Amino acid sequence: MLTSVASSGLVALTWQWIVSCNPSKAIRACFWLSPLFTCSVGILFLIIGSASGSAIGVIAIVCAFIQSLYTCWVNPRFEYALKILSVSAAFPPAKTSFFVVLSIIFGVVYSSFLVSGIGGATATGTGADILFKVLILLSLAWTLQVTKNVLQVTISRVKYIHFAYGGDLDTGIAFRDTINHLMGSVSIGSALVPIVGVIRGSARTISLVAGDTDEFLFSCASCYSSIASRLGTLGNRWGFVHVGVYNKGFVQASVDTWDLFRRVELEMLIDSDLTGAFCFLSGIAGAAVCALVGGIWTLAVHESYAIEVSIYAFLIGYFMCRVALAWPQACVSAYYVAYAENPQGPRFDSTIPARLQELLRYQT
Repeated sequence: MLTSVASSGLVALTWQWIVSCNPSKAIRACFWLSPLFTCSVGILFLIIGSASGSAIGVIAIVCAFIQSLYTCWVNPRFEYALKILSVSAAFPPAKTSFFVVLSIIFGVVYSSFLVSGIGGATATGTGADILFKVLILLSLAWTLQVTKNVLQVTISRVKYIHFAYGGDLDTGIAFRDTINHLMGSVSIGSALVPIVGVIRGSARTISLVAGDTDEFLFSCASCYSSIASRLGTLGNRWGFVHVGVYNKGFVQASVDTWDLFRRVELEMLIDSDLTGAFCFLSGIAGAAVCALVGGIWTLAVHESYAIEVSIYAFLIGYFMCRVALAWPQACVSAYYVAYAENPQGPRFDSTIPARLQELLRYQT
């Protein structure tokens, strides 16, 4: 498990380096490698051979197939995604790499203590082990999610000031202000954004399956979609920009940001933006690598723990990679919000207007 933690740090650092050096190759590699790695994890669980392992393996393989279909579906969007990422993240703020590496080191150290606790709980063999392990995993998810969003608020504030005013804010000052004054909003956003994301994703899936049918089974699809859309205005990752720039509460920042997007018809563009999917699939790919590292070793030396260790390694790898890729997501968010506030700003090119015109042509 400690080896899996170490590998998660290495994978996270590698992804961060690849994205900063060559964003276009990173996006394409992520979308095509993620299904492959996920399928490999599924095969590993099938090789383990237990009933639970086989069930997880089948689920992983189905997820890999869905990811492949999704990659084929969004392939026409790659060109715009590469442009927007290149434009917004071309010049990361000073000290970005330092704070990303510092966050990854923190994540590795914190995860090492947690997996030591899991190991101790497994060794004692008491009835409270399962509850204790669940609490440890929740602590891991919460802490690394907050760490990711601290980076996102910090970097998005620096990039927003650059895009909106052409000014430069010291990243260290922005980071200190986030820690000292904005942790309440960051914590609320860290809780809301994943929940809203799951609800919106499920609503889209139901809508696609339902289509135009009015059968009883799908009679609530439109209602559920409306609820999910409303929740999206109250809790979205774009709100982190206004949290950092204007010191707003997260919910108010989310509402204000979405109103800005609607005013300049940006909501349909950001709704199809691939930056979030890129970061999510990068986390899945990194998580799969960590699961393979921990799972294969455990399968060879202590087969009875192979499933458990693989799951822990997967979760750690996912959250570590999301921390590493918080900065490009922050850059893209700051670019969109600054554009929404002043589309005629001198630091914006034709990337967004051209894409909006293209989407409008498809609708007509």
